[in-house]
Amino acid sequence: MTGQQRIVDAHHHVWDLSVRDQEWISGDELAPLRRTFTLADLEPEARAVGVCATVLVQTVTVPEETPEFLALAHDNDLVAGVVGWCDLTAPDVADTLAALCELPGGDRLVGIRHQVQGESDPEWLLRPDVRRGLRAVADAGLVYDLVVQAHQLPATVEAAALLPGLTFVLDHAGKPPVATGELHPWADDLWALAARPNTVCKLSGLVTEADVHSWTVSDLRPYADTVLDAFGPGRVMFGSDWPVCRLAATYEEVVEAVHTLTDALTEDERARVLATTAERVYGL
Repeated sequence: MTGQQRIVDAHHHVWDLSVRDQEWISGDELAPLRRTFTLADLEPEARAVGVCATVLVQTVTVPEETPEFLALAHDNDLVAGVVGWCDLTAPDVADTLAALCELPGGDRLVGIRHQVQGESDPEWLLRPDVRRGLRAVADAGLVYDLVVQAHQLPATVEAAALLPGLTFVLDHAGKPPVATGELHPWADDLWALAARPNTVCKLSGLVTEADVHSWTVSDLRPYADTVLDAFGPGRVMFGSDWPVCRLAATYEEVVEAVHTLTDALTEDERARVLATTAERVYGL
């Protein structure tokens, strides 16, 4: 089944530990990720389940990574888009974005992301210097990926309201507490974000928010259903979160899970979640 339907993987990573350390990979739980993961590792797994294009997403907040990712996209037809990083608070952020777009592979730059989940200020997105940077992202014709913890969702709602010209893409459904089975207040905040027409949500990262050793699709379903009900299939996109997903599941298992989680949708609605929402939002 999974190999028969065209899929765009709207969220994955790569990293080369010989080029740069990934300081976030620490402790026993993340030990399986402490190795280099390349597009050559990803491609056979992705192609085997029908993935025709991907979006490569930033991992660390250093300026060198985005040009490297653009070069990878330039040389590999699988990567149709790159969500990179730049310092949103820098006075010359608009110039930086313009320069990135001129690099080899610069036409594949589709969005910007910052590790908001690691910011101690729950209203970091609302700071005047950050909002200025977000406006520059919108002016550059790019989208903004939101990687936040569930408790940071209220600030994303306000940011989306203050910047109606910018499309916000919520990564990993805002990291709901799947492992505990709680829905609220996450679900209420998700519905509030979905009420903003300039927002989109990724159906990604749920397996690693669950119990990575014993999750089932039934554990994920209340959260996936909430995402689909709140945003509608036309504003939901699938992402594998490879290789982070490997902590809990293989690439094939993640794809099988999303097929099961979308089993109540029509063929057209499922096609939106699996491919066309990502293509439209990111301009792939």
